[in-house]
Amino acid sequence: MTTKRDYYEILGVPKGASAEEIKKAYRQLALKYHPDRNQGNKKESEEKFKEISEAYAVLSDPQKRSVYDQYGHTGFDQRYTTEDIFRGADFSSIFEDLGFGGSIFESLFEGMGLFGGRSTHRSSSGAGRSLEYELAITLHEAATGVEKIIHIPRLETCGTCSGEGAKPGTQRKSCPRCQGRGQVVSQAAFFSIAQTCPQCRGEGSLIADPCPSCHGDGRVEVERKIRVRIPPGVDTGSRLRISGEGEPGRRSGRRGDLYVSVVVQSDKVFERQGNHLLCEIPIGFVQAALGAEVDVPTLDGKVKMKIPPGTPSGKVFRMKGKGIPSLDGYGRGDEHVRVVVSVPAHVTDEEKRLLLEYARLRGEAVDHHDDSFVQKVKRTFKGE
Repeated sequence: MTTKRDYYEILGVPKGASAEEIKKAYRQLALKYHPDRNQGNKKESEEKFKEISEAYAVLSDPQKRSVYDQYGHTGFDQRYTTEDIFRGADFSSIFEDLGFGGSIFESLFEGMGLFGGRSTHRSSSGAGRSLEYELAITLHEAATGVEKIIHIPRLETCGTCSGEGAKPGTQRKSCPRCQGRGQVVSQAAFFSIAQTCPQCRGEGSLIADPCPSCHGDGRVEVERKIRVRIPPGVDTGSRLRISGEGEPGRRSGRRGDLYVSVVVQSDKVFERQGNHLLCEIPIGFVQAALGAEVDVPTLDGKVKMKIPPGTPSGKVFRMKGKGIPSLDGYGRGDEHVRVVVSVPAHVTDEEKRLLLEYARLRGEAVDHHDDSFVQKVKRTFKGE
């Protein structure tokens, strides 16, 4: 198994590097290792170019960089595919002063297999768009796992033209600009640049008579119901990939994927701390002083917990294995129970009499007219 190098090390920048420093470092390395500048050692330069470009795609994105800084390669690679890493990364603006167009790097990366193995030729079977969906679930659903039916509006292959885009009975014609190749070649600086044909948008052909249902796109928008299985242990930020549930590409191209981002709602009883839970339960003064057995809520229902005599307010007890299951299926967190001794807001005359008697036996001063404490505070502020 190959161990990945640290992204900061690859770009030669410190962990606290600014966005501008990261951009500058990548530009210098990209110009140095671009395959077109290393024809004598193209294979090695391509590998190096992939490595520095992946590092830049991650470190230039604040969200991806935060995940990488927190979890390293192991945790990051569990959350992001190669396509995820490069999705949304802006490479072209780095080289604008050299006159490069926006599709140069996309074409180069596709040619090196960085976008799901697509080639630089934008054939009629280009991959479809992946979709994002945010799903809110309860804490109990996060702990036990749940199946949800979600409704996704997405493009589907047009049934009228079978995805061809042309009116039934008509045919597409070859693009005169690119001669059916889908790309035009131009020269800029030391690069030989193959860019998407602006006339046919990379498809290599044009539609003279568009389909009346999809207006030439080959796809129509519909709403689909999709069953999503949420595993136990997910937390806010967990991202599930459902392969092939995105949109189809044009001309029967392969489907993209569906990414479901989970949001776990706050709970009225429990506070989540990783895989552990925290809850507070009120107990009476007598229970705290003499000890008692009280009901405690858990994700599995109420359980009995013993309170030892002399328990102070704020004491935390641990209930092992009563927390959230680990996402990997191994182990479960604990539940921490904080007891809070409740003080009655109102007492009856009889209760007051008994409390005063208790205080007398304990030697505690409870004279309501005793302002000795107040007087002490006043003297302190006066410097006496």
